[in-house]
Amino acid sequence: MNTELLDDNPYLLLTPGPLSTSKRVKAAMLKDWCTWDRDYNDLVQSIRRRLVALATQRIEEYSAVLLQGSGSYCVESVIGSALGSTDKLLVLTNGAYGKRIVQMAEVLGVQVVVLDSGEVSLPDLDDLESMLQQDPSITHVAMVHCETTTGILNPIAEAGQIVKLHNKVFIVDAMSSFGGVPLDVAELGIDFLISSANKCIQGVPGFGFVIARIDRLQACQGQARSLSLDLYDQWHHMEQNGGKWRYTSPTHVVRAFDEAMLELEEEGDVAARYARYRQNQQTLVRGMRDLGFETLLADEMHSPIITSFYYPDASFKFEDFYKELKAQGFVIYPGKISNADTFRIGNIGEVFPSDMERLVSAVGRVESKSL
Repeated sequence: MNTELLDDNPYLLLTPGPLSTSKRVKAAMLKDWCTWDRDYNDLVQSIRRRLVALATQRIEEYSAVLLQGSGSYCVESVIGSALGSTDKLLVLTNGAYGKRIVQMAEVLGVQVVVLDSGEVSLPDLDDLESMLQQDPSITHVAMVHCETTTGILNPIAEAGQIVKLHNKVFIVDAMSSFGGVPLDVAELGIDFLISSANKCIQGVPGFGFVIARIDRLQACQGQARSLSLDLYDQWHHMEQNGGKWRYTSPTHVVRAFDEAMLELEEEGDVAARYARYRQNQQTLVRGMRDLGFETLLADEMHSPIITSFYYPDASFKFEDFYKELKAQGFVIYPGKISNADTFRIGNIGEVFPSDMERLVSAVGRVESKSL
C-alpha cells in the first residue's frame, strides 16, 4: 500500500464533521472493493453488529441499517418510514437540526407539531409532558441529542422517560454524539437512533446509519414515502442478503469506517473517547477565556463536541479571523444562531488537548496582530 500519497493535511478541521481523520483511516481507502464480494459484505455485517454492541448491551433487541448519503438522509429515512399516514410527530427543537427534522416532516406530508425552546435553552420537559397529555394523537417524538448549532447537549434520558411513560416512539438524532458520548439506547428507551460515519467514530463522509429496535423496523414495512430512503427495505435486504446494500454502496468509505471502529476500540471505546473530547473542550474553553473570549452557553449546558464563542467586540471580522487561523493550520466554523454574533470550534476527530493548546496560542497571535 502506497502511503506516500497520504501527506499531512495543511490544517486541522475543528468542526463537528467532516473532521480530521487519522492516516490509518485514510490509508484504508486505497484498496478497491466490489459490492458483490463476500469479503466486503462480511465486513458490512461486522460493522452492523459492532454498531449495535456500541449502542446497547441488549443487542438481541436492536439492529443497524447503513444508508448511502449524509446523516440527514438517514434522518429523513426514519421520518419517512417510521411514521404511517395516521401518525403524528412531535419534534423538540432548540437549533437548526431540530428544525430540519420539522422541515423533513412537512415536505414528506407527515403530521408534525413543534415544542421550540429557542436556541440557547434546554427543552422544557414539563411542556413535553403537557403536550403528550393534551394531544393523544401524537405517536412519535423526535429530538437532537447534541445540537451543534450551539454545542448544547440535550437531556435525552429525562425526555425519554416521559416519552416512554406515554408509550410513544422515541427518535433521537445522535449525529454528533454517538461514539463520543456514552449511552445505551435500550436503557434510554430510544427506538430509532441516527448517526453518521464522519462524526465521533472518526470515519469519512459517505454514509450514515440507524440503530433501531427490530420490532420498530418491522413495523416500517410498506410505509416509506421514498424508494431510495425506504428504511425497512434497506434493512430487510441487508438481513436477507448477508450485508449487501440494495443499491451501490460507498465501498471505500465503509472500509475506512471499519478502520475507524478499530481505532475506537483500541482507544478504549466510547468512555475513553468521551474523556479525550471533554479534555479537548475544557482545554479550549479555559484557554479562550484567558484570551478574553466568552462562551455562548453556560458550562453545564456544553457538550464535548463543539463550542460557541461570542465575537470579542464590534470590530471583530470572522472572515479575517478564519483566514488567519487557517494559515496557521486550523479550520473553524462560523456561528449559526440568529440573535448573536458567534463562531464555533469543534472538539472532536483526530484531535488532542495539545492541539487545543496550539490553537489557543494561534488565536492569541491573531488577536495580538489585530490590536
